[in-house]
Amino acid sequence: MTDNLTAEQRSYAMSRIRSRGNRSTEQALASALRKAGISGWRRNVCLIGNPDFVFRKSRVAIFADGCYWHGCPKCKLKAKSNRDYWLRKIARNKWRDRTTAKELRRLGWKVVRVWEHELDEAPAVCLSRIRSALFVPSEGESAHRRS
Repeated sequence: MTDNLTAEQRSYAMSRIRSRGNRSTEQALASALRKAGISGWRRNVCLIGNPDFVFRKSRVAIFADGCYWHGCPKCKLKAKSNRDYWLRKIARNKWRDRTTAKELRRLGWKVVRVWEHELDEAPAVCLSRIRSALFVPSEGESAHRRS
C-alpha cells in the first residue's frame, strides 16, 4: 500500500501527534509497585533515555516498554498499513533502547525493562526482577545469598 501524502505532508501530520507516554503500562507498573510496597522511585527524572521509574539511591532505571512500540519478540505485533515506515520506526526504537541501556550501564546504573504483556500476565515476576535489581548485599552478606 502506498502513502497518499507527500513526504512533507506526512512529516507535518506526524509532527502534530503528541505522545502521552506509555500511560497504561506505566500506570499498571506504578500500581504494582505501590501494592508490593516498593518505594523510593521517582518519575520524570532527567536521565539518559528518560526511564519511566528511577531509584536514585540504588541506581536502578526501569523502562516500561509497550509491546508494539518497542518490538516485543514474544508478541511480534505488526503494522497493518504503512508497514515500511513502522518497521523502520520500531527498529530505530529498539536500537535506541539498546544504546540507552548500554550507556546507563556504563555509568553504573542497573537497567530493568518490563514488557507490557509481562505486566498483564505475570506482574509478580516483574516485581521480582525489580527487587533483585534493587538488592544491595549488606556488609558481610554475599551476593549469591539472595532469596
